[in-house]
Parts: sequence; C-alpha cells; structure tokens
Amino acid sequence: MADFLEFRGISKGYPGVQALLDVSFGVARGTVHGLMGENGAGKSTLIRLLSGDQHADSGEIIIDGTVQTYSSVRDAFDAGVLVIHQELQLVPELTVAENLWLGRFPARAGVLDRKRLISEVSARLRDFGIDVSPSAKIASLSIGERQMVEIAKAVMLDARVIALDEPTSSLSSKESEILFSLIARLKAGGTVILYVSHRLDEIFRLCDSMSVLRDGKLAAHHPNISAISRDQVIAEMVGREISNIWGYRPRPLGNVRLTVENLSGPRLPKPIGFEVKAGEILGFFGLIGAGRSEMTRLIFGADIRRSGRVLIDGKAVAHDSPPSAIRAGLVLCPEDRKHEGIVQGRSVEENIAISARRLFSPFGLIRPKKEAALADRFIGQLRIRTPSRQQDIVNLSGGNQQKVILARWLAEEGVKVLVIDEPTRGIDVGAKSEIYALLYDLAASGIAIVVISSELPEVMGITDRIMVMCAGEVTREFQRADYDERAILAAAFPDRRQDVA
Repeated sequence: MADFLEFRGISKGYPGVQALLDVSFGVARGTVHGLMGENGAGKSTLIRLLSGDQHADSGEIIIDGTVQTYSSVRDAFDAGVLVIHQELQLVPELTVAENLWLGRFPARAGVLDRKRLISEVSARLRDFGIDVSPSAKIASLSIGERQMVEIAKAVMLDARVIALDEPTSSLSSKESEILFSLIARLKAGGTVILYVSHRLDEIFRLCDSMSVLRDGKLAAHHPNISAISRDQVIAEMVGREISNIWGYRPRPLGNVRLTVENLSGPRLPKPIGFEVKAGEILGFFGLIGAGRSEMTRLIFGADIRRSGRVLIDGKAVAHDSPPSAIRAGLVLCPEDRKHEGIVQGRSVEENIAISARRLFSPFGLIRPKKEAALADRFIGQLRIRTPSRQQDIVNLSGGNQQKVILARWLAEEGVKVLVIDEPTRGIDVGAKSEIYALLYDLAASGIAIVVISSELPEVMGITDRIMVMCAGEVTREFQRADYDERAILAAAFPDRRQDVA
C-alpha cells in the first residue's frame, strides 16, 4: 500500500538544540500510526512542522503525492491537516458551538445563524457520544471535556490527516472509549491518523504501525506493530532496558505529618478527612470529575472551603491561602502545568527561584548570583534537560517542566508536605522513572506526599496507600498489600458495580 503521508529527510534546529535530524517515514491511507519517543525526542517538533506552525530547515512533507509548501497553519488546514495539541487550542470565552464553527460560522443574509449553529453542533455531539452542552463556555469545562471538544472539532472538519498529541491525557476511561470509537470511524473513512502517546496499551490497541524517535533521529520504524513487543519499544525509546518503571521502594514511616479534617467545598459535597505520615506516599484515584483536583485546591488554600481545616505536624495552617500553605511547608504541583504551574515567558532560572526569592533577597532586592547558583544546583540535582538556565521554560519538554516545578518547591526551606496532581501527565517512560525516583527520595527524607493520578497502574505502582474518590467523596481505602485493580476501579464508578472485565 502506497504511503499517503510521507516525511522525507526532515531536519529542524533551534539555538543550541538539534530537534530533528534527517527523519524519514511514511504512513498509509486509513491507518493509525503511533509516534513514540521520550520527551525532547522531537515528536512535538515534527507535529508542529506538519501543522504549518513551524518550518523545517530541510526535507519535505508529502501528502497524497504532493509536496506541501506551507506558509502558515491555514495552508496546512486547507491541505486537510489538523493537529490536536496536548495544550488545547480553544477560545475560552466562546461557547462549545462557536469553537466548533470558528472561522466558518453559518450565516443567513450576512447574519450569524445561531439556531443552525446550535442545532448542528448538538446533533454531531450526540452522534459522537460526547455529553457536553453546545451553549457552555469553554472556560466552564473541565480539561477532559475541553479535550473532547477538540476531538469533535477534528471529526467535524473531515480532515485527511489528523495528528493527536497525548489525546487521552485528561480523559476518563469512558471518554477515552468515545475517542477510540471516533478514531475507528475516521480510519474506516480513509483518514491518516498520527497518534502520539506515552501509553503503550493505547498504542498497541489502536495503531497499525509505529515510528520511534530518539534524540531527534528516527530510532525505529515498524510497518506492522503486531510484530514487536512493548519491551522492544521502550528500549528503542530510551536506548536502554527499563524492566520496572515504577521502581517502588518501601521506607519507614514517621509520625502523622498532614491531617485533613472535615474538608468540604466546591464539588466536595461530603466532608473528607485523612492523614498522611512522614515518608508516606498516599495516592488518590478516581475518574475525571471525581473531585480529586478540587480537593487539592482546597487543601492548598487556592479555593475557599465551606468547612474543615488542614494541620501540619499537628498545627493548623493559619490562613486558607497558598502563601500560608507554603510558609507552613505545604506545596502543590498542579495538574495544569501550562496555566497553573510554570510561569510562561520566563526562564528556567526564574521559574525555579521565584518562590524562594524571599529567603535570600533582603529588602526585595533580587540577587542574580544567588538565583543562578540555586538554578544550577537543581538543574544538576534533578537532571533537568535544558541548554541553559536562561532557556524559556515553554521550550522544555513536559517532563522537564515538571522537574522545574519540583525544583521550585525543593528550593523552599522546610517543605513537609508535597501534593502533586497528575505527576507524569504527557511524560515519557524514561522521565517517569526519574520523577518516581525523585518522589521516593523526597519521601525517604521525611516529606509526606499526596499523589493524584487518573492512571491506575501509576497510582498502584508508586504509592503505599490508595484512597478512591467518586462524585466528590472517598468511597474506599486500600493498603498496598491489598491492591486489586478490579476492586479499585469498581470503587471509582458511581454505582460501584461497573463491570471492569
């Protein structure tokens, strides 16, 4: 079968970084092609070139035998190419319907036909199985719901080539199944789908073929994915064998470090309470909308509590605000790294030092040498991959951005509790192992860690104890010795009786 989409000799460099070097492979019509690689391997760069957002230094992109000469994203769109990025490209203050029709609004006599706008989107969303109101503003939706809107947009535009970058990173299991059904529909219609994911189960379930990038080069190309193994793919990605990415390490536990009492607030209708000991890693698992992230924001003081209090080493945090939590030794790595974690447009150095500045900047005066030394120490300690401490953080991979956020909190004096929401969302296998090892080291130093994750293998692999949430309440608790995948999943579903076979 002739290739419908071809990359020929693609190279792309940035100052200090060769992102892609002579990458060539093809994808047949009506197939799903997996694109794998560690963060920083070049996957996102290749997708940006395909979308017309950036231009290759050399090489060609060929679609249906025609060499593409994009001058803009619009040119790629007109050629039938649509990319759904991991960082979503929706307009927050517009409605779902307006986002889906953006750039091609239906009109009657030059006036927006709002009735048709709503009715057609309603019909398509029902057909896709997506339970989102077409009149809802994007800003009011959860990350998972926004992802489904992006996916619906791709299907509605009848693109010839669709690239999906970590499409299930924010989706529940139910939403993921809807996506998989839509992919099957697109594939049957002859669409070429590039599927970028770090979730090997999805790659082997959905993809017909696969290419692996490593350090900007094509490490492997597999026309038939059924002929290879998961271990082989991991080895091709990282250049070494990783037999157990969790690397769980038991450790002695100390006294109770974090106490949460009668906590309630938005999307937490029933008060929640729990304790975490020094050195313990407690996991919270649940489906999208279970209330896990809302709980973390209440603990951190980012949202107003209706009731409850947070104690660290038996002492209540004085005020319900992030600064009070930080001063008390409680820090948060949020789920949405882009909007709530990193400071965009600022350097790696500034992102690391921004919170700890008050510790070494008397009278509010910034001390550049102190900040540089601090950044260099954590860049080395956490093995943050960056050309320099002055690199804009938006140019780092997701895994390295997560490490920078961790470095920011480690630069604080006296951190006692780390709450980390979706610690490895959109992060490759190798970087995951490094982040897990870092969490174990922090726990061994006496820090109490709360991990929120929608990936059940992850939460089972790295924690000492799991609390399952559903509809804003804790439904069950599991000790590590009693972990059972079916029982944990069952506790996460509203009726507790969901068939998880």
